[in-house]
Amino acid sequence: MSSPLLALSQLTKSFGGARALRGVNFDLQAGEVHALLGENGAGKSTLIKIVTGAHQPDGGTITVAGQIVAGLTPAAAHALGIACIYQQPALFPDLTVAENIALRLEAGSALRRVDWPARRARAHDLLARIGASIAPTAEVRTLSMPEQQLVEIACALGAGARIVIMDEPTASLTHQEQHLLYAVVRDLRAHGVGVIYISHRLEEIFMLADRVTVLRDGQSVGTHPVDTLTEAALIRLMVGREMTQIYPPAESVPGDTLLTVCDVGCAASGVHHVSFDVRAGEIFGLGGLVGAGRTELARVLFGLTPADSGEITLAGRRLSLGSPQEAIAHGLAYVPEDRRRHGVVLDLPIAHNVTMAIHRPLFPTTWLRFGAERSLALEFIRDLAVKCAGPAAPVGSLSGGNQQKVALARWLATKPRLLILDEPTQGVDVGAKGEIHRLIRRLAKEGLAVILISSDLPEVLGMSDRIGVMAGGTLTAILPGHSDAHTVMAAALGTPEKGAA
Repeated sequence: MSSPLLALSQLTKSFGGARALRGVNFDLQAGEVHALLGENGAGKSTLIKIVTGAHQPDGGTITVAGQIVAGLTPAAAHALGIACIYQQPALFPDLTVAENIALRLEAGSALRRVDWPARRARAHDLLARIGASIAPTAEVRTLSMPEQQLVEIACALGAGARIVIMDEPTASLTHQEQHLLYAVVRDLRAHGVGVIYISHRLEEIFMLADRVTVLRDGQSVGTHPVDTLTEAALIRLMVGREMTQIYPPAESVPGDTLLTVCDVGCAASGVHHVSFDVRAGEIFGLGGLVGAGRTELARVLFGLTPADSGEITLAGRRLSLGSPQEAIAHGLAYVPEDRRRHGVVLDLPIAHNVTMAIHRPLFPTTWLRFGAERSLALEFIRDLAVKCAGPAAPVGSLSGGNQQKVALARWLATKPRLLILDEPTQGVDVGAKGEIHRLIRRLAKEGLAVILISSDLPEVLGMSDRIGVMAGGTLTAILPGHSDAHTVMAAALGTPEKGAA
């Protein structure tokens, strides 16, 4: 085998008294997709920040194309052909796509004359190479998160990157965009680029990667060719134990009907003629393809885009939900899909995030009762097993799974009767997924009604007492929780099997 494009040897890194990396070894060949896996907190992010020059290692060596590199900085990493595509794109929202790409690729004096047609033409060519139909003149603020991610990839291609790091690149992409990205990864490999691929979706690892390195507790526990591993073996390497029960069994018997949705529609969100009910202590799964209308239905139920037809009844009382405040007052809670934008405020402490939806009852007068706020946050930290330094720790310092627990705590603090969870385990590792699944089961056992929205079909099948399947903005079937994947997919495509609905 030829000399590696990138080699990391015995890397160590500590933050205060915490050891983030403990003698990690990793190498990447030209024309290879090398997956980097591990639970949240295993050291993946620290390793990537060292490779991109954001952090300096305490010990060990970094070799790029056979040359040892010391004092690596972001600028030096860029000059060496190292590019990172993050899950949250770092683009300027008020500039156009072409201008964002130019900022990454162009050098020279600020007083130089700008060739605008050439700038737009280059942006068009780079976007066309990855199959992205995005106008170079579009302002970034008008783009969806997946489209912004594709712009980031175009920037990396234009910079002629030799080492491309992709950190959870498909977390917010549609099914079609995911396959676009897979084609881009294969094209990069075919042109000799080395790709470090980080994903919690194990099916992607088996589809794309040549080798996989697993980190656990800051150490590399093994590097293996992908074709020598099974999914069970990978999970065992990541968590250090067998995952014999991926989805915890149901422990509750659903009670009386709590929520009834009858012929509900919302023209603004494309939801129409939706009817179903949810019982106390029941997990009602909502499945379907991306764009089927599941999130739109959740927003209708929570009053974000109020229904303009049909009836919503809670415990026999008809509701008119014109705003989230009204939904909360009636005992509804909603943990949204994009936790970083809508679920938590990353720069605020855990305590502030936990109490964000209950300020009025917690602070009934003008006095701010920070002691009460801290006590409540501590209760949820203990109850939900949030791994953190304490209530004052910024939420942005937590792993994805623990951020999701804080987002959940924020709404559990309102003492809801019905909890809507939109993609509750998206972007979290297998260990954190198991913790969240057990927590959802426990909440249902305590009598909480849960609507679980997930694009992960095994999660819907494994966690739901009943499954509502959506397509084209309406329910096409309501199935028992033990249904098979084929039946659910048939309903998701709008062709439910006979007798399914």
